[in-house]
Amino acid sequence: MEETNFVLLWKEHYAKIEQSLQINKKLLRETIDHKAKRSMRSLYATKTTGIILGIVYLIILGAGLSVAIINYTPAALYFIVSIGAIFLINLKAVSDYIKHINWANNIDFSGNVSEIQTKLAKLKLSIFQHGRTMILQLPFWSTFFLSSKWFPGEVGWGYILLQVVITGSFTFAAIWIYRQLTIENGHKKWVKALIAGSGGKAVSKAMEFYNELEEFKD
Repeated sequence: MEETNFVLLWKEHYAKIEQSLQINKKLLRETIDHKAKRSMRSLYATKTTGIILGIVYLIILGAGLSVAIINYTPAALYFIVSIGAIFLINLKAVSDYIKHINWANNIDFSGNVSEIQTKLAKLKLSIFQHGRTMILQLPFWSTFFLSSKWFPGEVGWGYILLQVVITGSFTFAAIWIYRQLTIENGHKKWVKALIAGSGGKAVSKAMEFYNELEEFKD
């Protein structure tokens, strides 16, 4: 009889523990959902600002490029190619900002945790790819001011060598950063700093919150 009572008491106690765990899980989930949404607000602000400034920047670049093309002369070839490349890269950047906002809006933070983590991981990967694309414009900032009217024919070898060194350095830096800017190197401080400005920090925080939830479940 005493043994039966003990079993019943144990089952009742275990049920209370299980109920308490379920309540704690629910409260933790609600807290994490709230934190994740709050973290993503900075992404919305960053991307919205990027879209507005990006459009203004594209208008300025496009205006200069249009004038150069309409009044085309061989002397403007360096300018047209360089600014044209910069324009296309920044056009891609604005489209990325719009895409990232749409993806973030489609995340249901009250839904399945695995699905949320998958969408956040996809968004983070796209932000890294965006950063890699943006760095490719670096070499063109060292050539847009050149003119075939005076370069290289009207300058000495010293200036030509200096220009080659500068453009070569910019190109090397762009390729090196492009290759280093990966998810696998996301733990490095300088990579975090570059990606943070594109919303990477907000997404990483949201992912960390849901990793905490998975650890609690385990």
